Amino acid sequence: MFVTPAYAEETPVEGQTHTETGVAHDTGHAGGVFPPFDQSTYPSQLLWLVLTFGLFYMLMQKVIVPRVGGILENRHDRIAQDLDEAARFKSEADAAIETYERELSAAKAKAGQIAAAARDSAKAKADAERAAIEAQLSEKVAAAEANIAAIKAQAFAEVGTIASDTVSAIVEQLIGAKATAADVKSAVAAVSTKQEA
Repeated sequence: MFVTPAYAEETPVEGQTHTETGVAHDTGHAGGVFPPFDQSTYPSQLLWLVLTFGLFYMLMQKVIVPRVGGILENRHDRIAQDLDEAARFKSEADAAIETYERELSAAKAKAGQIAAAARDSAKAKADAERAAIEAQLSEKVAAAEANIAAIKAQAFAEVGTIASDTVSAIVEQLIGAKATAADVKSAVAAVSTKQEA
């Protein structure tokens, strides 16, 4: 430790009176031994040690340890309650997830059924419309064929008449005499049967 000149001047010399308190300054101790190591004060030191330790022990046993124990017990109970609540929330969440997945699969199945029903309905409707259109077309085709047959029959009927008129005109031009209608008809019929065969 450093001693400054001011501290050295303030340090009282043995036997002098302290200026502030008016008490004589004594720098020595009894026997020059540090007081806690003085053997003459051991019994009183031990007595105070036992009393202090006893009071401290009683204070710890009666006040501090029960409070700390109560705090620890409260914390333990709170932690146990929090863990129980967390387990309950987890089970509720698991149940909610299971319900959600079950409802989702049911909704997917229902959507598949609705889609299949809509597809079948659309297919049935398309088949019905196609059948109706095909029926209309077949009716129109049958009507057209009947019309064509009628026109063909009429044309063949008129072909015979036209052929008869043409044959009689050609015979008249070639021979100069008019052929009878029965002769012309028999000649046209003979030619047409040869062409059909």
